[in-house]
Amino acid sequence: MSAKKEYHFIAISGSLRKGSYNTMALKALQQMAPSHIKIEQVHFDNIPFYNADLHTEQLPGEVVPLVKKIKEADGVIIVSPEYNYSIPGALKNFIDVVSRHPDKPFSEKAVAIMGASQGQIGTARMQYHLRQVMVFLNAYVVNKPEIMIGHAQHKFDESGNLTDEFLLTQFPLLLESLVRLSDKMSSGS
Repeated sequence: MSAKKEYHFIAISGSLRKGSYNTMALKALQQMAPSHIKIEQVHFDNIPFYNADLHTEQLPGEVVPLVKKIKEADGVIIVSPEYNYSIPGALKNFIDVVSRHPDKPFSEKAVAIMGASQGQIGTARMQYHLRQVMVFLNAYVVNKPEIMIGHAQHKFDESGNLTDEFLLTQFPLLLESLVRLSDKMSSGS
């Protein structure tokens, strides 16, 4: 019996908040990942605001390692809240800055999106906007399952562990979909 292919995914929480439900969801995804899938969370809180006057010739030094990690990864997982019906500003800035790198790290990259909020529709509008951004960046986003965690305050225990039975079944399906999409992207089909 041959060993399973190893996958390395980069994961980004779109929330900078210490007690973020989105970071809790990302941690749950990491814990549920099978042994052949490594999910590495990267942080972007030190990325300066994009300014074409400053960054056209030279992007900030903090960007280069993140571009390299995304470029080398088998896929990217973005777990984000919804701010004012859209993508949080810090996450959007991160994507804008990284996308200006000549290596275009998101191009032809497999991407999975999910999000958590205390509201009823659980980041649906943010996810739609983020999908539009990914189209422009030539990334390919997992279509199903769509994981929009509404009423997130009731889906985790006091230690930050995911307790929702339905979501516990959906997280592995999202990883399987990302693996399949990643395989398609790497095979060129």
